[in-house]
Amino acid sequence: MPPLRKSYDAIVIGAGHNGLTAAAYLSRGGLSTLVVERRDIIGGCCVTEEIAPGCRASTTSYIASMLRPTIIRDLHLASHGLRMVACDPGLLVPFPDGHVVPWWADRDRAIAEFRKLSARDADTFLRLDEQLKRLARYLQPFFLEPPPDPSLRGVGGFLELLRVGKRFRGMQGDEAAQLVSFLTGSLGDFLDRNYESEKMKTMFLANNVYGKHGGPYDAGTALGLLFHLLSGGDGEIQGFYGHVIGGMGSITQALASACRKLDVEILTSAPVARISVKDGRSQGVILDDGAEISSSLVLSNADPKRTFLGLVEERELPVDFRHAISGIKMDGPCAKVNFVLSEEPRVTGMPLDWPIAQRSLFTLVPSLEFAERCYDISKFGEIPEELWVDCVVASNVDSTLAPAGRHIMTTFIQYVPYKLRQGTWDENRELLGDRVVKKIAEYAPNVPDSIITRQVLTPLDLERTYGLTEGNIFHGDLSLEQLFFMRPIAGWSQYRTPIDGLYLCGAGAHPGGGVTGAPGYNAAHRVLGDWKKGKVRKATA
Repeated sequence: MPPLRKSYDAIVIGAGHNGLTAAAYLSRGGLSTLVVERRDIIGGCCVTEEIAPGCRASTTSYIASMLRPTIIRDLHLASHGLRMVACDPGLLVPFPDGHVVPWWADRDRAIAEFRKLSARDADTFLRLDEQLKRLARYLQPFFLEPPPDPSLRGVGGFLELLRVGKRFRGMQGDEAAQLVSFLTGSLGDFLDRNYESEKMKTMFLANNVYGKHGGPYDAGTALGLLFHLLSGGDGEIQGFYGHVIGGMGSITQALASACRKLDVEILTSAPVARISVKDGRSQGVILDDGAEISSSLVLSNADPKRTFLGLVEERELPVDFRHAISGIKMDGPCAKVNFVLSEEPRVTGMPLDWPIAQRSLFTLVPSLEFAERCYDISKFGEIPEELWVDCVVASNVDSTLAPAGRHIMTTFIQYVPYKLRQGTWDENRELLGDRVVKKIAEYAPNVPDSIITRQVLTPLDLERTYGLTEGNIFHGDLSLEQLFFMRPIAGWSQYRTPIDGLYLCGAGAHPGGGVTGAPGYNAAHRVLGDWKKGKVRKATA
Protein backbone atom coordinates (compact mmCIF):
# COMPACT_ATOMS: atom_id res chain seq x y z
CA MET A 1 0.00 0.00 0.00
CA PRO A 2 1.21 3.55 -0.66
CA PRO A 3 1.88 5.83 2.32
CA LEU A 4 -1.21 7.54 3.68
CA ARG A 5 0.38 10.97 3.63
CA LYS A 6 3.16 12.91 1.90
CA SER A 7 4.88 14.12 5.05
CA TYR A 8 5.80 12.52 8.36
CA ASP A 9 7.66 13.55 11.46
CA ALA A 10 10.02 10.60 10.99
CA ILE A 11 10.89 8.08 8.29
CA VAL A 12 12.82 4.92 9.18
CA ILE A 13 14.76 3.25 6.37
CA GLY A 14 14.69 -0.52 6.78
CA ALA A 15 12.18 -2.77 8.54
CA GLY A 16 14.74 -4.91 10.34
CA HIS A 17 14.36 -5.41 14.07
CA ASN A 18 16.25 -2.22 14.95
CA GLY A 19 14.28 -0.12 12.49
CA LEU A 20 10.98 -1.44 13.80
CA THR A 21 12.09 -0.94 17.40
CA ALA A 22 13.03 2.67 16.67
CA ALA A 23 9.74 3.29 14.85
CA ALA A 24 7.67 1.92 17.73
CA TYR A 25 9.35 4.18 20.28
CA LEU A 26 9.16 7.22 18.00
CA SER A 27 5.44 6.74 17.48
CA ARG A 28 4.92 6.06 21.17
CA GLY A 29 6.67 9.38 21.75
CA GLY A 30 4.14 11.20 19.60
CA LEU A 31 5.85 11.35 16.19
CA SER A 32 4.05 10.34 13.02
CA THR A 33 6.29 7.58 11.67
CA LEU A 34 6.72 5.70 8.40
CA VAL A 35 8.98 2.67 7.85
CA VAL A 36 10.13 2.01 4.27
CA GLU A 37 11.52 -1.42 3.45
CA ARG A 38 13.44 -2.43 0.32
CA ARG A 39 12.25 -6.06 0.26
CA ASP A 40 8.69 -7.33 -0.08
CA ILE A 41 8.79 -8.72 3.47
CA ILE A 42 9.67 -7.10 6.78
CA GLY A 43 12.38 -8.31 9.11
CA GLY A 44 15.73 -7.50 7.51
CA CYS A 45 18.06 -10.27 8.69
CA CYS A 46 15.62 -11.39 11.38
CA VAL A 47 13.21 -13.31 9.16
CA THR A 48 11.50 -16.65 8.65
CA GLU A 49 11.28 -17.56 4.96
CA GLU A 50 9.94 -20.49 2.99
CA ILE A 51 12.84 -22.39 1.43
CA ALA A 52 10.70 -25.27 0.11
CA PRO A 53 6.93 -25.75 -0.12
CA GLY A 54 5.57 -25.72 3.43
CA CYS A 55 9.08 -25.56 4.92
CA ARG A 56 10.24 -22.37 6.67
CA ALA A 57 13.65 -21.51 8.07
CA SER A 58 15.35 -18.66 9.89
CA THR A 59 17.41 -17.94 6.82
CA THR A 60 19.90 -15.52 8.38
CA SER A 61 19.89 -14.87 12.17
CA TYR A 62 18.84 -18.10 13.82
CA ILE A 63 19.07 -18.02 17.65
CA ALA A 64 17.69 -15.39 20.05
CA SER A 65 20.06 -14.40 22.81
CA MET A 66 20.33 -10.72 23.71
CA LEU A 67 16.96 -9.26 22.67
CA ARG A 68 16.56 -6.62 25.34
CA PRO A 69 14.00 -7.51 28.03
CA THR A 70 13.10 -3.80 28.33
CA ILE A 71 11.96 -3.77 24.71
CA ILE A 72 10.02 -7.01 25.11
CA ARG A 73 8.15 -5.51 28.06
CA ASP A 74 7.71 -1.94 26.76
CA LEU A 75 6.22 -3.05 23.46
CA HIS A 76 4.29 -6.03 24.95
CA LEU A 77 5.80 -8.36 22.38
CA ALA A 78 4.42 -11.49 24.05
CA SER A 79 0.91 -10.19 23.41
CA HIS A 80 1.91 -9.80 19.75
CA GLY A 81 2.87 -13.45 19.47
CA LEU A 82 6.52 -13.58 20.52
CA ARG A 83 7.43 -16.83 22.27
CA MET A 84 10.96 -18.01 23.02
CA VAL A 85 12.01 -21.37 24.40
CA ALA A 86 15.36 -21.59 26.16
CA CYS A 87 17.94 -23.82 24.46
CA ASP A 88 18.95 -26.67 26.74
CA PRO A 89 21.71 -27.54 26.27
CA GLY A 90 22.69 -24.05 25.20
CA LEU A 91 25.74 -25.50 23.50
CA LEU A 92 26.70 -28.97 22.38
CA VAL A 93 30.01 -29.93 20.80
CA PRO A 94 30.56 -33.37 19.24
CA PHE A 95 34.21 -34.31 18.85
CA PRO A 96 35.87 -36.47 16.19
CA ASP A 97 36.41 -39.26 18.76
CA GLY A 98 32.62 -39.64 19.20
CA HIS A 99 32.51 -37.83 22.54
CA VAL A 100 29.63 -35.34 22.83
CA VAL A 101 29.87 -32.55 25.42
CA PRO A 102 26.72 -30.59 26.30
CA TRP A 103 26.62 -27.30 28.21
CA TRP A 104 23.41 -27.66 30.20
CA ALA A 105 21.39 -24.69 31.40
CA ASP A 106 21.37 -26.11 34.91
CA ARG A 107 24.71 -25.08 36.39
CA ASP A 108 25.19 -28.17 38.57
CA ARG A 109 24.44 -30.44 35.65
CA ALA A 110 26.86 -28.51 33.44
CA ILE A 111 29.63 -28.74 36.02
CA ALA A 112 29.08 -32.48 36.39
CA GLU A 113 29.56 -32.78 32.63
CA PHE A 114 32.71 -30.65 32.71
CA ARG A 115 34.10 -32.70 35.57
CA LYS A 116 34.20 -35.69 33.21
CA LEU A 117 36.68 -33.70 31.12
CA SER A 118 38.77 -32.38 33.99
CA ALA A 119 38.08 -32.02 37.71
CA ARG A 120 40.42 -29.06 37.81
CA ASP A 121 38.64 -27.35 34.89
CA ALA A 122 35.25 -27.87 36.53
CA ASP A 123 36.52 -26.06 39.63
CA THR A 124 38.02 -23.33 37.45
CA PHE A 125 34.71 -22.92 35.67
CA LEU A 126 32.94 -22.39 39.00
CA ARG A 127 35.33 -19.58 39.85
CA LEU A 128 35.49 -17.92 36.43
CA ASP A 129 31.80 -18.14 35.58
CA GLU A 130 30.87 -15.89 38.48
CA GLN A 131 33.74 -13.54 37.68
CA LEU A 132 32.67 -13.24 34.04
CA LYS A 133 29.02 -12.69 34.93
CA ARG A 134 29.99 -9.99 37.42
CA LEU A 135 32.06 -8.16 34.80
CA ALA A 136 29.26 -8.49 32.24
CA ARG A 137 26.86 -6.83 34.67
CA TYR A 138 29.08 -3.72 34.65
CA LEU A 139 28.67 -3.52 30.86
CA GLN A 140 24.96 -4.33 30.86
CA PRO A 141 23.65 -0.75 31.39
CA PHE A 142 25.61 0.58 28.41
CA PHE A 143 23.47 -1.45 26.03
CA LEU A 144 20.39 0.73 26.51
CA GLU A 145 22.07 4.11 26.68
CA PRO A 146 24.43 6.08 24.45
CA PRO A 147 28.14 5.31 24.69
CA PRO A 148 30.43 7.68 26.57
CA ASP A 149 30.88 10.97 24.71
CA PRO A 150 34.52 12.08 25.12
CA SER A 151 33.87 15.30 23.16
CA LEU A 152 31.84 16.91 25.95
CA ARG A 153 33.50 19.69 27.93
CA GLY A 154 32.64 21.79 30.97
CA VAL A 155 29.48 20.88 32.88
CA GLY A 156 28.40 18.48 30.14
CA GLY A 157 31.71 16.65 30.35
CA PHE A 158 31.47 16.41 34.13
CA LEU A 159 27.93 15.00 33.95
CA GLU A 160 29.03 12.51 31.31
CA LEU A 161 31.94 11.41 33.48
CA LEU A 162 29.54 11.02 36.39
CA ARG A 163 27.13 8.95 34.30
CA VAL A 164 29.85 6.57 33.16
CA GLY A 165 31.48 6.42 36.58
CA LYS A 166 28.23 5.38 38.25
CA ARG A 167 28.16 2.28 36.06
CA PHE A 168 31.42 1.10 37.56
CA ARG A 169 30.62 2.02 41.13
CA GLY A 170 31.84 -0.73 43.41
CA MET A 171 34.33 -2.14 40.91
CA GLN A 172 37.51 -3.37 42.59
CA GLY A 173 41.00 -2.79 41.21
CA ASP A 174 41.43 -6.40 40.15
CA GLU A 175 38.08 -6.29 38.35
CA ALA A 176 39.18 -3.21 36.39
CA ALA A 177 42.31 -5.06 35.32
CA GLN A 178 40.24 -8.09 34.33
CA LEU A 179 37.86 -5.93 32.28
CA VAL A 180 40.75 -4.34 30.37
CA SER A 181 42.17 -7.80 29.77
CA PHE A 182 38.89 -9.03 28.27
CA LEU A 183 38.52 -5.92 26.13
CA THR A 184 41.99 -6.25 24.64
CA GLY A 185 43.13 -9.86 25.09
CA SER A 186 42.61 -12.99 23.03
CA LEU A 187 40.15 -15.76 23.74
CA GLY A 188 42.79 -18.42 23.09
CA ASP A 189 45.30 -16.96 25.54
CA PHE A 190 42.63 -16.64 28.22
CA LEU A 191 41.57 -20.26 27.78
CA ASP A 192 45.15 -21.56 27.70
CA ARG A 193 45.91 -19.72 30.95
CA ASN A 194 42.93 -21.13 32.78
CA TYR A 195 41.91 -24.53 31.36
CA GLU A 196 43.84 -27.73 30.71
CA SER A 197 41.32 -29.76 28.70
CA GLU A 198 41.28 -28.98 24.98
CA LYS A 199 37.64 -30.02 24.86
CA MET A 200 36.78 -27.59 27.64
CA LYS A 201 38.50 -24.80 25.73
CA THR A 202 36.55 -25.73 22.62
CA MET A 203 33.26 -25.41 24.51
CA PHE A 204 34.02 -21.74 25.09
CA LEU A 205 35.23 -21.27 21.53
CA ALA A 206 31.94 -22.67 20.21
CA ASN A 207 30.12 -19.69 21.71
CA ASN A 208 32.42 -16.88 20.64
CA VAL A 209 33.94 -14.90 17.73
CA TYR A 210 30.88 -15.52 15.51
CA GLY A 211 30.74 -13.06 12.64
CA LYS A 212 34.00 -11.52 13.80
CA HIS A 213 37.34 -11.13 12.07
CA GLY A 214 40.28 -12.85 13.65
CA GLY A 215 41.06 -16.29 14.94
CA PRO A 216 40.72 -17.14 18.62
CA TYR A 217 44.29 -16.00 19.30
CA ASP A 218 43.77 -12.52 17.85
CA ALA A 219 43.65 -9.54 20.23
CA GLY A 220 40.14 -8.53 21.27
CA THR A 221 38.51 -11.92 20.77
CA ALA A 222 38.06 -12.44 24.53
CA LEU A 223 35.40 -9.72 24.53
CA GLY A 224 32.78 -12.20 23.32
CA LEU A 225 32.96 -14.00 26.68
CA LEU A 226 31.37 -10.93 28.29
CA PHE A 227 28.99 -9.98 25.49
CA HIS A 228 27.38 -13.40 25.52
CA LEU A 229 26.74 -13.13 29.25
CA LEU A 230 24.55 -10.06 28.92
CA SER A 231 20.96 -10.80 29.84
CA GLY A 232 18.33 -11.69 27.29
CA GLY A 233 14.81 -13.01 26.92
CA ASP A 234 11.80 -11.92 28.93
CA GLY A 235 13.36 -13.47 32.05
CA GLU A 236 16.55 -11.36 31.88
CA ILE A 237 18.74 -14.46 32.13
CA GLN A 238 22.48 -13.95 31.76
CA GLY A 239 23.78 -15.96 28.83
CA PHE A 240 20.26 -16.70 27.52
CA TYR A 241 19.93 -18.66 24.29
CA GLY A 242 16.51 -19.31 22.86
CA HIS A 243 14.62 -20.88 20.00
CA VAL A 244 11.93 -18.54 18.68
CA ILE A 245 8.68 -20.33 17.90
CA GLY A 246 7.84 -19.57 14.30
CA GLY A 247 11.48 -18.77 13.58
CA MET A 248 13.36 -15.52 14.05
CA GLY A 249 10.83 -13.75 11.88
CA SER A 250 8.39 -14.00 14.78
CA ILE A 251 10.47 -11.32 16.53
CA THR A 252 10.05 -8.83 13.72
CA GLN A 253 6.43 -9.83 13.13
CA ALA A 254 5.73 -9.07 16.80
CA LEU A 255 7.58 -5.75 16.48
CA ALA A 256 5.63 -4.89 13.33
CA SER A 257 2.35 -5.72 15.08
CA ALA A 258 3.36 -3.49 18.00
CA CYS A 259 4.25 -0.74 15.51
CA ARG A 260 0.89 -0.92 13.79
CA LYS A 261 -0.90 -0.74 17.11
CA LEU A 262 1.05 2.47 17.72
CA ASP A 263 -0.06 3.82 14.29
CA VAL A 264 3.29 3.30 12.55
CA GLU A 265 2.91 2.83 8.80
CA ILE A 266 5.09 0.17 7.15
CA LEU A 267 5.71 0.28 3.41
CA THR A 268 7.37 -2.75 1.77
CA SER A 269 8.82 -3.12 -1.75
CA ALA A 270 9.93 0.49 -1.38
CA PRO A 271 13.71 0.74 -1.87
CA VAL A 272 15.16 4.14 -1.07
CA ALA A 273 17.21 5.67 -3.87
CA ARG A 274 18.38 8.69 -1.94
CA ILE A 275 18.02 10.57 1.32
CA SER A 276 16.92 14.08 0.40
CA VAL A 277 19.16 16.79 1.86
CA LYS A 278 18.93 20.57 1.56
CA ASP A 279 21.17 23.13 3.25
CA GLY A 280 22.69 20.46 5.45
CA ARG A 281 19.34 19.14 6.71
CA SER A 282 17.49 15.94 5.81
CA GLN A 283 14.20 16.51 3.99
CA GLY A 284 12.92 12.96 3.69
CA VAL A 285 13.53 10.18 1.16
CA ILE A 286 13.23 9.62 -2.56
CA LEU A 287 12.23 6.08 -3.53
CA ASP A 288 13.51 4.13 -6.51
CA ASP A 289 10.25 4.80 -8.36
CA GLY A 290 10.76 8.55 -7.96
CA ALA A 291 8.22 9.04 -5.19
CA GLU A 292 9.25 11.69 -2.66
CA ILE A 293 8.17 11.49 0.97
CA SER A 294 9.13 14.37 3.24
CA SER A 295 9.94 14.26 6.93
CA SER A 296 11.73 16.26 9.58
CA LEU A 297 13.68 13.20 10.65
CA VAL A 298 15.23 10.26 8.85
CA LEU A 299 16.61 7.25 10.73
CA SER A 300 18.67 4.79 8.72
CA ASN A 301 18.68 1.16 9.75
CA ALA A 302 21.03 0.46 6.84
CA ASP A 303 24.72 0.00 7.63
CA PRO A 304 26.95 3.10 7.72
CA LYS A 305 28.58 2.46 4.34
CA ARG A 306 25.27 1.89 2.57
CA THR A 307 23.81 4.95 4.27
CA PHE A 308 26.58 7.50 3.76
CA LEU A 309 28.32 6.17 0.64
CA GLY A 310 25.15 5.06 -1.14
CA LEU A 311 22.04 6.93 0.02
CA VAL A 312 23.55 10.36 0.66
CA GLU A 313 25.08 12.35 -2.17
CA GLU A 314 28.81 12.88 -1.83
CA ARG A 315 28.61 16.67 -1.79
CA GLU A 316 26.42 16.64 1.33
CA LEU A 317 29.06 15.15 3.63
CA PRO A 318 32.48 16.33 4.83
CA VAL A 319 35.36 14.68 2.98
CA ASP A 320 36.99 13.41 6.19
CA PHE A 321 33.70 11.89 7.37
CA ARG A 322 33.23 9.95 4.13
CA HIS A 323 36.85 8.83 4.28
CA ALA A 324 36.39 7.51 7.84
CA ILE A 325 33.17 5.72 6.89
CA SER A 326 34.87 4.08 3.90
CA GLY A 327 37.52 2.75 6.29
CA ILE A 328 35.08 0.83 8.50
CA LYS A 329 36.13 -2.82 8.45
CA MET A 330 33.35 -4.91 6.95
CA ASP A 331 34.53 -7.81 4.76
CA GLY A 332 32.00 -10.22 6.25
CA PRO A 333 33.62 -13.50 7.34
CA CYS A 334 30.60 -15.82 7.41
CA ALA A 335 27.87 -17.54 5.40
CA LYS A 336 24.65 -19.51 5.93
CA VAL A 337 23.51 -22.86 4.51
CA ASN A 338 19.93 -23.93 5.23
CA PHE A 339 18.48 -27.39 4.71
CA VAL A 340 15.23 -29.30 4.47
CA LEU A 341 15.93 -32.91 5.47
CA SER A 342 13.90 -36.10 5.25
CA GLU A 343 15.15 -37.25 8.64
CA GLU A 344 16.64 -35.78 11.77
CA PRO A 345 20.46 -35.63 11.84
CA ARG A 346 21.86 -38.50 13.89
CA VAL A 347 25.00 -37.17 15.52
CA THR A 348 27.54 -39.82 16.49
CA GLY A 349 27.72 -40.06 20.28
CA MET A 350 24.51 -38.14 20.98
CA PRO A 351 22.38 -40.27 23.33
CA LEU A 352 19.30 -41.63 21.59
CA ASP A 353 17.21 -41.38 24.76
CA TRP A 354 17.55 -37.59 24.95
CA PRO A 355 14.29 -35.73 24.35
CA ILE A 356 14.10 -34.40 20.80
CA ALA A 357 14.47 -30.76 21.90
CA GLN A 358 17.84 -31.59 23.48
CA ARG A 359 19.06 -32.80 20.09
CA SER A 360 18.33 -29.47 18.42
CA LEU A 361 21.80 -27.97 18.08
CA PHE A 362 25.46 -28.89 17.73
CA THR A 363 28.62 -26.99 16.81
CA LEU A 364 31.29 -28.55 14.63
CA VAL A 365 34.62 -27.04 15.60
CA PRO A 366 37.05 -29.58 17.08
CA SER A 367 39.72 -27.25 18.52
CA LEU A 368 41.12 -23.75 18.79
CA GLU A 369 43.92 -24.74 16.42
CA PHE A 370 41.33 -25.81 13.85
CA ALA A 371 39.54 -22.44 14.13
CA GLU A 372 42.80 -20.50 13.86
CA ARG A 373 43.70 -22.44 10.73
CA CYS A 374 40.28 -21.73 9.18
CA TYR A 375 40.75 -18.03 9.68
CA ASP A 376 44.30 -18.04 8.35
CA ILE A 377 43.07 -19.66 5.13
CA SER A 378 40.04 -17.43 4.69
CA LYS A 379 41.83 -14.13 5.31
CA PHE A 380 43.83 -14.73 2.13
CA GLY A 381 40.68 -15.18 0.05
CA GLU A 382 40.43 -18.98 0.11
CA ILE A 383 37.45 -21.13 1.12
CA PRO A 384 38.74 -23.49 3.82
CA GLU A 385 38.51 -27.15 2.94
CA GLU A 386 37.61 -27.85 6.58
CA LEU A 387 34.89 -25.53 7.84
CA TRP A 388 33.54 -24.42 11.23
CA VAL A 389 29.82 -25.22 11.06
CA ASP A 390 27.19 -24.33 13.68
CA CYS A 391 23.99 -26.37 13.28
CA VAL A 392 20.48 -25.81 14.64
CA VAL A 393 17.70 -28.31 13.93
CA ALA A 394 14.92 -25.84 14.64
CA SER A 395 12.10 -28.24 13.76
CA ASN A 396 13.07 -30.40 16.75
CA VAL A 397 11.69 -27.62 18.94
CA ASP A 398 9.14 -26.01 16.64
CA SER A 399 6.94 -28.36 14.62
CA THR A 400 5.22 -25.42 12.88
CA LEU A 401 8.23 -24.92 10.62
CA ALA A 402 7.74 -28.02 8.49
CA PRO A 403 5.17 -30.77 7.79
CA ALA A 404 5.56 -34.24 9.23
CA GLY A 405 8.50 -36.10 7.75
CA ARG A 406 10.47 -32.91 7.08
CA HIS A 407 13.20 -31.37 9.25
CA ILE A 408 14.64 -27.85 9.13
CA MET A 409 18.34 -27.41 9.82
CA THR A 410 20.10 -24.05 9.56
CA THR A 411 23.87 -23.82 9.60
CA PHE A 412 26.13 -20.83 10.21
CA ILE A 413 29.56 -20.97 8.62
CA GLN A 414 32.38 -19.12 10.35
CA TYR A 415 35.47 -17.92 8.47
CA VAL A 416 34.87 -17.60 4.76
CA PRO A 417 36.10 -14.59 2.76
CA TYR A 418 33.92 -11.91 1.19
CA LYS A 419 36.52 -11.36 -1.51
CA LEU A 420 37.73 -14.55 -3.15
CA ARG A 421 41.30 -14.72 -4.41
CA GLN A 422 40.17 -16.70 -7.44
CA GLY A 423 36.77 -16.84 -9.08
CA THR A 424 33.47 -15.44 -7.85
CA TRP A 425 31.00 -16.48 -5.21
CA ASP A 426 28.43 -17.21 -7.90
CA GLU A 427 30.90 -19.74 -9.30
CA ASN A 428 31.80 -21.15 -5.86
CA ARG A 429 28.43 -21.17 -4.11
CA GLU A 430 27.84 -24.90 -4.54
CA LEU A 431 31.43 -25.69 -3.63
CA LEU A 432 30.78 -24.03 -0.28
CA GLY A 433 27.56 -26.01 0.13
CA ASP A 434 29.36 -29.26 -0.69
CA ARG A 435 32.07 -28.58 1.87
CA VAL A 436 29.47 -27.82 4.54
CA VAL A 437 27.70 -31.11 3.83
CA LYS A 438 31.02 -32.96 3.92
CA LYS A 439 31.84 -31.52 7.34
CA ILE A 440 28.40 -32.37 8.75
CA ALA A 441 28.66 -35.93 7.40
CA GLU A 442 31.78 -36.50 9.51
CA TYR A 443 29.59 -36.13 12.62
CA ALA A 444 26.10 -37.01 11.35
CA PRO A 445 26.62 -39.55 8.51
CA ASN A 446 22.91 -39.78 7.63
CA VAL A 447 22.61 -36.14 6.57
CA PRO A 448 23.88 -36.20 2.93
CA ASP A 449 21.32 -38.76 1.78
CA SER A 450 18.50 -37.00 3.61
CA ILE A 451 18.86 -33.59 1.93
CA ILE A 452 15.72 -32.46 0.11
CA THR A 453 16.53 -28.77 -0.23
CA ARG A 454 19.76 -26.85 0.22
CA GLN A 455 19.96 -23.05 0.28
CA VAL A 456 23.47 -21.57 0.22
CA LEU A 457 23.87 -17.92 1.22
CA THR A 458 27.41 -16.70 0.56
CA PRO A 459 28.74 -13.38 1.89
CA LEU A 460 27.83 -11.92 -1.52
CA ASP A 461 24.26 -13.23 -1.19
CA LEU A 462 24.00 -11.64 2.25
CA GLU A 463 24.96 -8.35 0.61
CA ARG A 464 22.69 -8.62 -2.44
CA THR A 465 19.61 -10.10 -0.81
CA TYR A 466 19.71 -8.65 2.69
CA GLY A 467 21.51 -5.36 2.06
CA LEU A 468 24.55 -6.15 4.23
CA THR A 469 27.53 -4.29 2.79
CA GLU A 470 30.31 -6.80 2.12
CA GLY A 471 28.11 -9.43 3.79
CA ASN A 472 28.90 -8.18 7.30
CA ILE A 473 26.12 -9.32 9.65
CA PHE A 474 27.07 -6.74 12.29
CA HIS A 475 27.23 -3.67 9.99
CA GLY A 476 30.94 -3.47 10.84
CA ASP A 477 33.38 -5.68 12.70
CA LEU A 478 32.92 -5.90 16.48
CA SER A 479 36.49 -4.99 17.30
CA LEU A 480 37.56 -2.62 20.05
CA GLU A 481 38.46 0.15 17.60
CA GLN A 482 34.90 -0.03 16.22
CA LEU A 483 32.94 -0.21 19.50
CA PHE A 484 31.55 2.17 22.13
CA PHE A 485 32.44 5.80 21.31
CA MET A 486 34.29 4.61 18.18
CA ARG A 487 31.13 3.21 16.55
CA PRO A 488 30.54 3.83 13.71
CA ILE A 489 33.51 6.21 13.71
CA ALA A 490 35.21 8.47 16.24
CA GLY A 491 33.30 11.67 16.88
CA TRP A 492 29.94 10.35 15.62
CA SER A 493 28.88 7.76 18.18
CA GLN A 494 25.73 9.47 19.45
CA TYR A 495 23.41 8.33 16.59
CA ARG A 496 23.50 11.83 15.07
CA THR A 497 25.28 12.47 11.75
CA PRO A 498 26.79 15.51 9.99
CA ILE A 499 23.37 16.04 8.38
CA ASP A 500 20.85 17.62 10.74
CA GLY A 501 17.82 15.40 11.22
CA LEU A 502 19.57 12.23 9.92
CA TYR A 503 20.34 9.53 12.48
CA LEU A 504 21.70 5.97 12.47
CA CYS A 505 19.55 3.37 14.24
CA GLY A 506 21.05 0.08 13.04
CA ALA A 507 23.78 -2.30 14.13
CA GLY A 508 26.44 0.05 12.78
CA ALA A 509 25.72 2.28 15.78
CA HIS A 510 26.36 1.52 19.46
CA PRO A 511 26.21 -1.13 20.88
CA GLY A 512 26.56 -3.08 17.65
CA GLY A 513 25.20 -6.22 16.06
CA GLY A 514 23.10 -9.15 17.15
CA VAL A 515 19.33 -9.27 17.56
CA THR A 516 19.18 -6.93 20.55
CA GLY A 517 17.02 -3.97 19.46
CA ALA A 518 19.39 -1.77 21.46
CA PRO A 519 20.63 0.50 18.62
CA GLY A 520 17.03 1.17 17.57
CA TYR A 521 15.97 1.85 21.15
CA ASN A 522 18.88 4.19 21.82
CA ALA A 523 18.55 6.07 18.54
CA ALA A 524 14.82 6.63 19.06
CA HIS A 525 15.40 8.05 22.53
CA ARG A 526 18.15 10.31 21.18
CA VAL A 527 15.77 11.58 18.48
CA LEU A 528 12.92 12.15 20.93
CA GLY A 529 15.26 14.05 23.21
CA ASP A 530 16.41 16.29 20.35
CA TRP A 531 12.80 16.79 19.24
CA LYS A 532 11.64 17.88 22.66
CA LYS A 533 14.57 20.29 22.98
CA GLY A 534 13.59 21.95 19.71
CA LYS A 535 16.71 20.84 17.84
CA VAL A 536 14.59 19.56 14.94
CA ARG A 537 11.98 21.56 13.06
CA LYS A 538 8.53 20.00 12.99
CA ALA A 539 7.22 18.69 9.68
CA THR A 540 3.93 19.91 8.25
CA ALA A 541 1.50 17.15 7.40
